[in-house]
Amino acid sequence: MSHVLVVDDEVSMCRALDVNFRRRGWQVTTASGVADALAKFRTAPCGLVVTDMRMSDGDGLDVLQGVRHVSPHTAVIFLTAYGSVPEAVTAMREGACDYLMKPVSFEQLEETAQRILGRASGDVETEEPDFFVGGSPAFRDLVAKARHVAQTDADILIEAESGTGKELLARLIHRASPRASKPFVAVNCSAFPENLLESELFGHVRGAFTGAMAAKPGKFQVADGGTLLLDEIGEMPLSLQPKLLRVLQEREVDRLGDTRPVPIDVRVIATTNRTLSSQINAGAFRSDLFYRLNVIPLSIPPLRERRGDILNLAEHFLRKLEPPSKRGQLRISPELALALCEHDWPGNVRELANFVRRGVALTHGATLGIDLFSSVTRTQASPPSDRPKPGTTLEDMERQLLEATLEATNGNRTRTAEMMGVSLRTVRNKIREYGLAPREVV
Repeated sequence: MSHVLVVDDEVSMCRALDVNFRRRGWQVTTASGVADALAKFRTAPCGLVVTDMRMSDGDGLDVLQGVRHVSPHTAVIFLTAYGSVPEAVTAMREGACDYLMKPVSFEQLEETAQRILGRASGDVETEEPDFFVGGSPAFRDLVAKARHVAQTDADILIEAESGTGKELLARLIHRASPRASKPFVAVNCSAFPENLLESELFGHVRGAFTGAMAAKPGKFQVADGGTLLLDEIGEMPLSLQPKLLRVLQEREVDRLGDTRPVPIDVRVIATTNRTLSSQINAGAFRSDLFYRLNVIPLSIPPLRERRGDILNLAEHFLRKLEPPSKRGQLRISPELALALCEHDWPGNVRELANFVRRGVALTHGATLGIDLFSSVTRTQASPPSDRPKPGTTLEDMERQLLEATLEATNGNRTRTAEMMGVSLRTVRNKIREYGLAPREVV
């Protein structure tokens, strides 16, 4: 169970976040201000802090500095109103992980938290070593090449399947680069509707559109001096691609509603789980943008192509996830080890990590046996016992499947998209099209 400290001097906001986090299985501590937060954090440090920017006895920067003094690796997310955006940008430069504009949906907040903690959609908590354990020649060559190109400012395109660790490889490159002391900012291109993605990336000035009550810097500006990760670049709307191309070529950003470009110094790393060449052939991706991004191409081999690493990874997760009472005692049976090595692992390292976690939770003795492997080969969702009634429309079937999957994932749209094999944007659009109830707004 993950533990989050929520800091806000608005009682209603604090209570709403407390209720929503607990509903999703988080352990929560709340604090009414800076002093209260730091006192509670010193008593019980945790892995995530969500804090308001401006409070009666200080600001979020005070919280960030106090938390960093006690626990340098704790993730800090800021919730900020329009007027405190400049301070939020400063906080990003000083080590905060992200900032979100109020009002924010709890779904967006939790998705951000899960991504930052390295366990999106409830996956196993993972850090860089989890994905980079192993000694296969192809993988050693990849890591060596990544560390080498990190010393340059060239843009990078990482093409790899889901679950292989694309974002973690991007973070490794950032940490190995001369930009390591500057921000690393990640943007999931599939997580925003088209009109919001443009503002998220490039920013806007006050009055640029209805509701733009104050200027907002885009993620390119926030990442200035550092690295910007454009995750799932293949999902970027075609209409935005020319503007991104211009930013990459000119190294300046045109904010919405502004008449003057803003110079930026950013290293761009783009990732995709699709083959962009096929996207180009389908007319969904610009060839000139592809060639501009593809200065240094990197490809992470799927787990089925590095079977020699499977047992090393499984043992690594086993040691990490075993409870203190069984530390050093749990073992993988020879039969299970053979089955693990022969399996193709379509979900790659993330799927293997989740399997080991499930095995640790279900095993009563000291040995993870072959009986656990049935959970891998079963389909994620059992087919319904009743066949669709004659005359049921495809639209009705699609809506029913979407509702059932949303229910199975407790409303998590990212996980729903993964299970249905579609993009997050498609899930959002279908929810709106079928008039399904939105998540709470806090």
